[in-house]
Amino acid sequence: MDNSLHLIKLSVGTESVDTLKVWQATPRAQGPDGLPRHITRMWPKREAELLKGGSIYWVIKGAIQARQRIVRLDEVDTGDGIRRCAIVLNPEIIRTATALRRPFQGWRYLEARNAPIDLPRGRANDDLPPSLSAALSDIGVR
Repeated sequence: MDNSLHLIKLSVGTESVDTLKVWQATPRAQGPDGLPRHITRMWPKREAELLKGGSIYWVIKGAIQARQRIVRLDEVDTGDGIRRCAIVLNPEIIRTATALRRPFQGWRYLEARNAPIDLPRGRANDDLPPSLSAALSDIGVR
């Protein structure tokens, strides 16, 4: 049984998993090591649990559609005296079954038992409307 702890985060301004990939390929989205990162003001209190195999699940257009493994958390200094956290990510974006989510601010913890399953490799998308895919997933069909 997977006991990993994950994060869930809205991917603001992203239209699809493909546009998330395009954004993360830009120098602005990458750190000095070339890995994509998401910078946030809040530092996860459950850092140790996240770093034991956790992922960030991306909500795109109202539904979880993909995830990325969390590599590490780095402190970021932008010169304004505010400690920020860079969530450093594995560049591989793994598509997941669609799971509808209402808008929220920041990020939230996501227990492994509540995380959507990964789609088989090479499968470009869920091919179903998000509401139907989520309904099938809720009853255990997907």
